[in-house]
Amino acid sequence: MLAIKGGKVFTMSKAGVIDGGIILIENGKIKAIGKDLAIPEGAQVISAGRKVITPGIIDAHCHAGIGEEGIGFEGRDYNEVSDPVTPHLRTIDGINPEDVGLQDALHGGITTICTGPGSANVIGGEMVAIKTYGRVIDEMIIKNPVGLKSAFGENPKRVYAEQKKSPMTRMATAAHLREAFVKAQNYLNKMERAKNDPEKMPDRDLRMEAVIRVLKGEIPLRAHAHRADDILTAIRIAEEFGVKIVLEHCTEGHKIADIIAAKKIPAIVGPTLTTRSKYELKDRSLITPGVLAKAGVKIAIMTDHPVIPLHLLPIAVGVAVREGLPKEDALKTITINPAEIIGVADRVGSLEKGKDADIVIWSGDPTETATKCEKVIVNGELVVGKK
Repeated sequence: MLAIKGGKVFTMSKAGVIDGGIILIENGKIKAIGKDLAIPEGAQVISAGRKVITPGIIDAHCHAGIGEEGIGFEGRDYNEVSDPVTPHLRTIDGINPEDVGLQDALHGGITTICTGPGSANVIGGEMVAIKTYGRVIDEMIIKNPVGLKSAFGENPKRVYAEQKKSPMTRMATAAHLREAFVKAQNYLNKMERAKNDPEKMPDRDLRMEAVIRVLKGEIPLRAHAHRADDILTAIRIAEEFGVKIVLEHCTEGHKIADIIAAKKIPAIVGPTLTTRSKYELKDRSLITPGVLAKAGVKIAIMTDHPVIPLHLLPIAVGVAVREGLPKEDALKTITINPAEIIGVADRVGSLEKGKDADIVIWSGDPTETATKCEKVIVNGELVVGKK
C-alpha cells in the first residue's frame, strides 16, 4: 500500500480542499481519502508536507503520440488527406507510446490526454483517451473511442482546394457531413429491417459503423470550429440529426457565449498561447475561457499539442485566470471538467475512493509559472520523482 500524507489536497470533488489530508492507495486505486485516516503498518509513505496535491492533469484535445514531436512526415499520422470523409480511422492505430511529447507531458503532471486526428478532413476519425504512462498503447487506453472528429472552417477547404477536390467552400464541408449522417441513417435502417431476414443484411461498412456511434449517442461529434459562424454551423447540423456535440477550439466562443450556454454544449478551448497563424484566428483572445465560464458553459482548456507543448497546459490556465477566468474554475478546466466532457470521470479527474490513483504533487499552485511538478503517480505507481 502507498500512502500520501500531508499537503493541501484539491480533490475536485464534493469533498473540496483537504488541508493536511491522507490518501491511501492500493492496487492502482484510491482506497481512502480524508483527514486523520489511519495509515496501515508497512505502507510506503510519501510525505507531502505543505505541498499542493491534485488529480493528474487532463488535456482534452491534443495530437500527442499520433503527431510525434521532433520528426517530420515519418511521425505525422494525424491527417489522412486522401479523402475528406474518413470516419473509420482509429487513432489507436497511429499512436507511438515512445513519442517524447508524452514523456514531457508525464513529467509535467499531465497523466491523461484525449488525442486524435487533425482538422484536414470533414470527418477525420475516432479520438481516444489514454494515460501518458505506458509501453503498449492497448494498455494505456482509458476509453476508446471518445468521439468522432469533425472539422469546419478553413482547414478542410484549404486542403482539398489544393487537390482541386470538394470541399472547397464552407457549404461543401457542411454538405459532406450531412451526407455522411444520411448514409449512416440509411445503413442503420437497412440493418434494422434485416434483423429478421439475414439475407437482406447490408455488407459491413466500417465508415458507417463509426458514424452510427454518433447517431446513437454513444459518442459525441467533436467539432473543430474557430469562427462564430462555423461554431453555429456545427451546432445547426448536430441539432438537425439529434446528436451530441463538443466544441473544439471555440476561438470566437466569447462572441456567442450566451447561445452556447443556453444549449448546454461543452467547449474545449484553445490553444490560447499562440499567434494568429491564420485568418480565422484574427479575433483570438485570452478572455475567451473566462467569458464562456462566466456564461455557464462547461469548459476545458487544451494545448492542441504540438501547437503548445503538453507540459505547459497548467500555464495556459494561469494566463486564462489573469484574463478573467474565475480562480475557482481554474483547476476544473484541466481535471474534472475534461474528464466529464470526454466521458472518463468514472476513473479520473478527481481524487475519490475507487478512482484511478493518478495524483500529482506540486511545489505550489500548478497554474503559476514558478511551480514545479515534483512527483507523479499513475495507476498507483510513483513514476516521476522517485528519488
